Amino acid sequence: MTITAVPKAEASPQTALDEVAGAVETNPGRSTVHDMPQGERPRERLRDYGARYLSNAELIAILLRTGMQGENVLTMSTRLLSRFGGLDGLGRANFAELCAERGLSEAKTCQLMAALELGRRFISLAPEDRAVINSPQDVANLLQAEMATLEQEHLRVLLLNTRNQVLRTVEVYVGNVNSSIVRPSEVFRPAVRDNAPSIIVAHNHPSGDPTPSPEDVAITRDLVSAGKLLGIDLLDHLVIGGGGRYVSLNERKLGFE
Repeated sequence: MTITAVPKAEASPQTALDEVAGAVETNPGRSTVHDMPQGERPRERLRDYGARYLSNAELIAILLRTGMQGENVLTMSTRLLSRFGGLDGLGRANFAELCAERGLSEAKTCQLMAALELGRRFISLAPEDRAVINSPQDVANLLQAEMATLEQEHLRVLLLNTRNQVLRTVEVYVGNVNSSIVRPSEVFRPAVRDNAPSIIVAHNHPSGDPTPSPEDVAITRDLVSAGKLLGIDLLDHLVIGGGGRYVSLNERKLGFE
């Protein structure tokens, strides 16, 4: 394809910078959602299943559209969530902090911050539209795509209201999630602060195998006991693996005896 230059008026320095940014955005050397298999592309998943079934990373990937050399957009979105401690931390980051991240231009930062602000305003106007958890599969639908790709273990807590609607998701631990590290006080602190009557805990196995370890069961047992003392129900503990696999410890009655 031959591109013919069209004469135009002299551009300002800012306009020139914007044009360079635009050229980088469309650089074919970058990874985009179109590089992914058809069934894994966030836009197609949103079209086929609805936005509520996409993970936070997938939704952010749709906003950002393109990744960068050596990092596709879904991986970049997952990195940003990990870097800022989940969606809550990402929403608190300021413009300069986001622009300092690799792959985030000013334009992408504006898109991301605008979307996060719209989300905050929407929740304040329509709390009845929050995601509702009726089964372990609902939890997996919210977290699977993002957490299955993480290279370290992450433990997250879903705060629920009395109607099992998700108030927010909080990342509590990053690293080895074992009984010597996980403290019930840390896990339940967000629920106590937000006056949430129940929680669901989820963590990933980077190996891809979601089989619960003895330590996973021990953690669950400790959390169930702590929840009873605090008057906050632990409804489930999910272990998320690869390939769409997960295990609900409550379904298997592991730690929920």
